[in-house]
Amino acid sequence: MTYQFHPAAASEHLNSIAFYESRLAGLGADYIAEFEAAMVRVCAMPKSFPLDSSPDIRRIVMQRFPFNVLYREAGNTVQVLAVAHHRRHPGYWLGRVAVKGK
Repeated sequence: MTYQFHPAAASEHLNSIAFYESRLAGLGADYIAEFEAAMVRVCAMPKSFPLDSSPDIRRIVMQRFPFNVLYREAGNTVQVLAVAHHRRHPGYWLGRVAVKGK
């Protein structure tokens, strides 16, 4: 299984990389490594992580960085809906949820 980003989630992800790299050289790469490791786990066992929102949106919590990755399965793909910082308003990303496959 592979993953793809919702456009707004891709923007959040890229902004996080830039932010951490601007704070300390190499920290952006550390963020990428943790994100990729989380996505390997998700793609291997997408249903093993807790439901966040009905009916099918799940989350994985990054360990070193303060983010939840919210996703759902869409066929043979994991759709990343948000890379949500823990301090952002919960559910701000719900407007990104559309009919599966869109």
